[in-house]
Amino acid sequence: MSITDRCNFRCTYCMPRKVFKAGFPFLPRSELLTFEEIERVVRAAAALGVQKVRLTGGEPLLRREVERLVAALSAVPGIEVALTTNGALLATKAQALKAARLDRVTVSLDSLDDAVFKGMNDVGVSVSRVLAGIAAAQEAGLTPIKINAVVKRGVNEASVLPLARHFRGTRHVIRFIEFMDVDNTNGWRMDDVVTADELLTQIATEFPLEAIPAAYPGEVASRYRYKDGGGEVGVIASVTRPFCGSCTRARLSADGKLHTCLFASTGHDLRRLLRSGCSSQELKESLAGVWQARDDRYSELRTAGIATSPRVEMSYIGG
Repeated sequence: MSITDRCNFRCTYCMPRKVFKAGFPFLPRSELLTFEEIERVVRAAAALGVQKVRLTGGEPLLRREVERLVAALSAVPGIEVALTTNGALLATKAQALKAARLDRVTVSLDSLDDAVFKGMNDVGVSVSRVLAGIAAAQEAGLTPIKINAVVKRGVNEASVLPLARHFRGTRHVIRFIEFMDVDNTNGWRMDDVVTADELLTQIATEFPLEAIPAAYPGEVASRYRYKDGGGEVGVIASVTRPFCGSCTRARLSADGKLHTCLFASTGHDLRRLLRSGCSSQELKESLAGVWQARDDRYSELRTAGIATSPRVEMSYIGG
């Protein structure tokens, strides 16, 4: 669930500054779902069997009083609440998020090299600031923490082993993500993709790995553990190893559109339904109807070389 389309980073693979520059028309507050509307959607989804909600953005910690939303969603029976953040504000928010009963947090960190990281986030935020956020989340008890690193050829592939070394033995799990064509603005090319096979080979040259089963059906990361017991790593490889057939995720954009694929071009307007005075039953029926009719297989089509549809921007739909 994307709760804002705004972000304090301008990552080159997600919100490049040449597009998301000063004066960019972000959504006005009136077009964002309210916390109460988000809670209604979650309660309807929970009644249909949904067990986990992940809050994303943009950068979700930019949404005022986000901990109040976390508290409301964590009170929904059967729902686990997670949050994905770039970590820049996490040090100031970790204790409040834990008090609001956030279950888990994932932090994006693409390099430990300050120059590389600042170049990728394009706003000058240092690695130390994100590491401080991770440390604060650990102190607050939001563990184990997942660390996501998007890897782009010619930019940060040399950061893979240092990241693996840093998080070995910490109980935190580093996950390397193939550079994806998640929107229409990041200049994606297949030549820029460091494949899952390449990532795993690079890590295994220093730390031998063995595959382990998925933790739950539909898990997007392929999991591997260090043979010496130093923990585990993951790879998310929607480019070279499409997992459309096992996908169990729907995404709600910041303006209330329900998408059944990360690479969707259109969504189903729940905001209009919510603001029309729909009943809880009508909301449930709408959610169920959208999910039952889904036929998305963008990653499979991309791999086959026949995917051409435009995608919704990442800042609207989250990761």
